[in-house]
Amino acid sequence: MRRVIYKYSVIFSLLFALASCSEEWLRPDPLSFFEPTNTFTTKEGLQAALTSCERNLRYIWYGDGAPIITELVFSDVCVEGTTDKTGPAQDLNKLITPTAQLNSTDANKIGWFWYEGYKGIKYANTVISRVGTIPGLDPKLRDEMLGQAYFHRAFRYYFLVFQFGDIPYFSQEVTGPKLDYKSTRFEPILEQTIKDLEFAVEHVSINTEGGRTNRGACQHLLAKFYLATGQFDKAIDMASQLIDNGKYALMTNRFGVDANKSDRNVIWDLHRAANKTTAVNKEAIFNCISREEFQDSRQVTELMRQVVPFFLSTNTNRIFTPSGKPGMSNDLKAEIDLRKMYGRGIGRARGTWYSTNLIWKADTTDLRHAPGNWMNMTDLVYNNPDLKRDNDPWYGKKLQLKDATGKNLTSDTIRNWYSWPHYKVYIEDPQRETHQQYNGGAGDMYVFRLAETYLIRAEAYFWKGELQKAADDVNAVRVRANARPFAASEINISTVLDERARELFWEELRHVELVRVSYLLAKTGKASETGKTYSMETFSQENYWYDRIMERTEFYNKGVKTVHGDTYTMSPYHILWPIPQGAINANSYGRINQNYGYDGYDLNVAPHATIEDAIAAESTYQKN
Repeated sequence: MRRVIYKYSVIFSLLFALASCSEEWLRPDPLSFFEPTNTFTTKEGLQAALTSCERNLRYIWYGDGAPIITELVFSDVCVEGTTDKTGPAQDLNKLITPTAQLNSTDANKIGWFWYEGYKGIKYANTVISRVGTIPGLDPKLRDEMLGQAYFHRAFRYYFLVFQFGDIPYFSQEVTGPKLDYKSTRFEPILEQTIKDLEFAVEHVSINTEGGRTNRGACQHLLAKFYLATGQFDKAIDMASQLIDNGKYALMTNRFGVDANKSDRNVIWDLHRAANKTTAVNKEAIFNCISREEFQDSRQVTELMRQVVPFFLSTNTNRIFTPSGKPGMSNDLKAEIDLRKMYGRGIGRARGTWYSTNLIWKADTTDLRHAPGNWMNMTDLVYNNPDLKRDNDPWYGKKLQLKDATGKNLTSDTIRNWYSWPHYKVYIEDPQRETHQQYNGGAGDMYVFRLAETYLIRAEAYFWKGELQKAADDVNAVRVRANARPFAASEINISTVLDERARELFWEELRHVELVRVSYLLAKTGKASETGKTYSMETFSQENYWYDRIMERTEFYNKGVKTVHGDTYTMSPYHILWPIPQGAINANSYGRINQNYGYDGYDLNVAPHATIEDAIAAESTYQKN
């Protein structure tokens, strides 16, 4: 019986349970904490662990049903647009529970963030625990590798605390079965991680190979941590070090692969996959690397599949012409090949009215929303070859939502009809050029970009009440996009968040940032742009995150139903996600607390109040 318990403690140990994946390069897992090998006795072995951190991080933005979609649909910018079945994260009151499917492309990736977040921490802790034991390792290199590991651990703790609140904290490699984890208050986790990042900023190199952690990435993340903990002066100083050091700059002139195309602009250039990690691009701070030519590590973005509307649906919920005929075709031989022009989307990350219209209404000159960069459904044309064969006058004409009587020409306006940022999501898909599913090929992705650094500093200035300086930083981003500069009197927390929505789609973890802001409003007592104040005592019952989504979007607050019959619902407690019940159950000798609003909350115990308590508990383990 002892052997059985031991076996399953290894398999299901809360923090190291691996989400299922089939990528061969992840096997064998060199970090199994029950494999006494020589892997980590050399510099190369520890570098492999850091590489695992980098690859693990990349999955947030890549692939079908990428985890970032869950971050977006738990925010103001997107909803889950898969409308033909029950299961996707739409009826949140019903579907988001601790025992629900929390790690599926067809549902959500809440569980992915939990398990893969802690997997990344595992990789980082292996380096942190062992880097000082490598014989003959140069001290400078040792400290650099330690700083890089601190960065990766910090990145995971950043999203985990703002997704799940109080969570287990551990600072070292786990070398035996441990089933008595306990939650730690999130504030001490942030404070300790700041100390780690301060070390990283001192010791990580300014220049590294593409995709490797560099000092700029550490500074950028540290500025976010300072902001999250209310250390606004330090956030300003750290962001200023990045902005003013001469290595980085906002890209304001044409550059890269399409620079000679007169119908394009610098915003288009900035988001070409081939331009993101080049010497000329001074705006990129830290990127994930994925290239078509790197077949052994190529990861496809599938961006067009996830974001573009399902306008090429040819079986159900079609888009019809005003003459009543099917208007769209996914035929590879179609004369007007919309598939290759814009991608064959399925509408999974469906933009809200807020993100596709409301934040752009006051400024018609913004290049990020300009024709060619931004696509509206009425920019597309009816391309069904049958229309041309039948001499239908609507062939090649622009789409219309309604006919002359006012009737909708598609039965699914959620999934099939909305606008989208073409410049952000268009990535050529050469391996699928002869395939109907033109989804979006491999390409580098921004993780941190100097435009966000400006917006971090702008927000810090806002919290300090220095509104002109905040306006100056927001305007640095806006002027580059040919948008109207804001006056200081226009700056509030919503102004900054709106600019983040315009600039950082598919880059920022939007839900995480909204939760961070909601915490700051609750902790400082500062009024939101509506004049409302919040409290930490009632955080999960009443918060800015929920109020913002209800005020700005048109799904959760209006009883909208999908064609399948599911209703979009949301509650204030969804600001924090449920801890997967499987993780709680596997931790049979301890207590990982559940968040308010979910089953099991009544079983919570007092969490570790300090990092010292959490670290002291790490040195013990439950013997079976």
